[in-house]
Amino acid sequence: MSAESGLSRRHFLTVATSVVGGAGVVFAAVPFVASFKPSARAQALGAPVEVDISKLDAGSMLRVKWRGQPVWVLRRTPAMIDNIDAMISELRDPDSDKSQQPPYCKNHFRSIKPEVLVVIGSCTHLGCAPIERFETAPPDLGPNWRGGFYCPCHGSRFDLAARVFKGVPAPTNLRIPPHRYVGDNLLLIGEDKGVSA
Repeated sequence: MSAESGLSRRHFLTVATSVVGGAGVVFAAVPFVASFKPSARAQALGAPVEVDISKLDAGSMLRVKWRGQPVWVLRRTPAMIDNIDAMISELRDPDSDKSQQPPYCKNHFRSIKPEVLVVIGSCTHLGCAPIERFETAPPDLGPNWRGGFYCPCHGSRFDLAARVFKGVPAPTNLRIPPHRYVGDNLLLIGEDKGVSA
């Protein structure tokens, strides 16, 4: 065997070993790098949630989960919208100055569109789940009731814009999560990039 063929053979073995070793390093690194990606559970807990409201009838509400919290989407009827200020003098924070909502929902309806309310369904008193009481004048809530949410645990009441009444244990209005529309009837809850006040 000549010195020249031995040198080219050595060169070939060196290159082949390097290529195989490099491929091995890449294959070994893939699971390691993939471990930095959040788990499906972690993504579900923090990721935005898409909600199709195209089939949500006026006066109906649907429930979804976002970050382990119940979120309600209510499509208000024209009568509900008209009743939003029917009991404004009885509200603790009618202008939502002490309540948590994105700047673009600090308005008369506490929403982006007047007919669609997106709210976290957890009472601001002890975290109980209020129930919807959209009918007017139910006997247990008084003759002046114009619809809203009622927490049966301790008696907190909220109007159709999720604002708290005076004289109840809940200290603030129900919270409004960050959200935006990605289409006429598609909501993205948990993300509000690009929404202006």
